[in-house]
Amino acid sequence: MISTLRGRVAAINIDSAVIEMGGFGVSVHITPGTSSSLHIGSEVTLATSLVVREDSLTLFGFINDDERSVFELLQTATGVGPRLAQAMLGVHSPNALRMAVATEDFKTLEMVPGIGRKGAQRIVLELKDRIGSPNTHAVPRMVGVSSAPWRTQVHAALLSLGFAAREAAEAIDVVAMEIESGDVDESETAALLKSALRSRGRG
Repeated sequence: MISTLRGRVAAINIDSAVIEMGGFGVSVHITPGTSSSLHIGSEVTLATSLVVREDSLTLFGFINDDERSVFELLQTATGVGPRLAQAMLGVHSPNALRMAVATEDFKTLEMVPGIGRKGAQRIVLELKDRIGSPNTHAVPRMVGVSSAPWRTQVHAALLSLGFAAREAAEAIDVVAMEIESGDVDESETAALLKSALRSRGRG
């Protein structure tokens, strides 16, 4: 089992990075929040989790042990694989997920692309007694985006179109200003995405 990875950041992609160590370049899957904290050429240490399949070995990387522990626990819920668990940590912090499960906050869980009401209910039912108590002194937060549902949707769409996490966040900030000025309706996701693309010169 590979529990940590330490080396120089050689490349950063939307949901992965390449870490050079001992003459090898190791590809590791990461969340947008982790991606935005990395810098080419810098040294980094990531907590890791190796997912073994019949036809693949996939390494997932995390900022700390807490993220990795929650990632591995999430996968014990029915229907939650490594990709969905990573997406959950890409939207919410570990403490925010604990809070959502503990309080049966289905709407917060449904902010994650790929999780509907039934999936959220199943996660709460299966993990409520095992995920641990949230830190009530910490403010539940989303990683990289605010808690507004439209931000989650647009952020996920931008990442799928090839935007870097930081570029997607900047585009979302521009859209937020347009919403405040009344130029666009936050209930119209398609219009919001077009505004985000236009702000980056890709409209």
